[in-house]
Amino acid sequence: MSASPAVVWTPRFLGYKLSDTHPLNPIRLDLTMRLANSLGVLEGIEVLTPEQASDEEIERVHRPSYLTAVKSAPDATYDVGHGLGTLDNPIFQGMHEASALVCGGSLLAARQIAEGRCDRAVNIAGGLHHAMAGEASGFCVYNDCAVAISWLLDHGFDRIAYVDVDVHHGDGVQAAFRNDRRVLTVSIHQHPMTLWPGTGWPSEVGSGEAEGTSVNLALPQGTRDGSWLRAFRAVVPSLLAEFRPSLLVTQCGVDTHHEDPLAELSLTVDGHRAIYQELRQLAETHAGGKWLALGGGGYGLFRVVPRSWTHLLATVLDRDVPADRGIPADWIAHTAGLNPRPVPTVMGEGAPVDHLPWGTGGDPVDNAIRETRRAVFPLHGLDPDDPRD
Repeated sequence: MSASPAVVWTPRFLGYKLSDTHPLNPIRLDLTMRLANSLGVLEGIEVLTPEQASDEEIERVHRPSYLTAVKSAPDATYDVGHGLGTLDNPIFQGMHEASALVCGGSLLAARQIAEGRCDRAVNIAGGLHHAMAGEASGFCVYNDCAVAISWLLDHGFDRIAYVDVDVHHGDGVQAAFRNDRRVLTVSIHQHPMTLWPGTGWPSEVGSGEAEGTSVNLALPQGTRDGSWLRAFRAVVPSLLAEFRPSLLVTQCGVDTHHEDPLAELSLTVDGHRAIYQELRQLAETHAGGKWLALGGGGYGLFRVVPRSWTHLLATVLDRDVPADRGIPADWIAHTAGLNPRPVPTVMGEGAPVDHLPWGTGGDPVDNAIRETRRAVFPLHGLDPDDPRD
């Protein structure tokens, strides 16, 4: 790599707080940074401080009328619409400023790569992948993922692969680029028949000249680490090898965890760690080492997100933390005072992540693999039934 990877962070990210009782509580970000610092993951790293994205930058993806609604909503005496003021997306003071700052964080990370300062960058506060052009959705006001991708397309990157490992379908990013053949969007998520937003079927493959650039791998409830990785490897590497991206953008939501209260996949922190290592290898193999990593969902605020995203930071920085590494006492003491449940004491769960490769043996995810491969592989000149592809 040309320089140390960039880590974007500011305590002002904690201002993206939808309400005191909302599941997307920014304490998860604070605890992640505390844990990463306590373990020495960020030692010697100059953390970069972002500023708010400008209206012009946000309007790469969002309609001007929507920005007007977001800005006026906190003081409005009427229903502003646009998906604002719902249980998922309640209105809060400083909503535009907090959301624009998240976009600014992802743009700053993208700029570091585009300007040659580094090959990898990470913004754990990013990953708000559900926001649509004119509507808030799924806890997301502005879609920082799509804003960053749009900016990168105008600054030296003509083919971008976006891989979304959140438990929910990356619908907002898919919608933003479903007609753009320069962007390959791949979402690996719980089956839409069993989870919001009800989209992300294998048959959603993109439109017009971009047919085949929307890829959806819909997994059954209860999918565990090994099965998830089996499905991922059966679909994603072959598509990236054929697409040949100049940069990899990833949304690294951790609501796939077995303790997450909002979904029903059954991954572990060990599985998340293995996923990040897979993504890092894909960036090295297929994207010239260029990797922009963003956060996303994850509602195990104390026991899951801090460990999983500390592993993400460590993976981006090539400072991998062993899964059996003990958690420092200072972090445990701080977190125990905030949470009635027992706090974890090690960085993993002792879970196996091994699996048989696609095409050997049998696995509950094999039907999902077949549906996705048969929907999109022929559009890339790949054989959906050949395990070598």
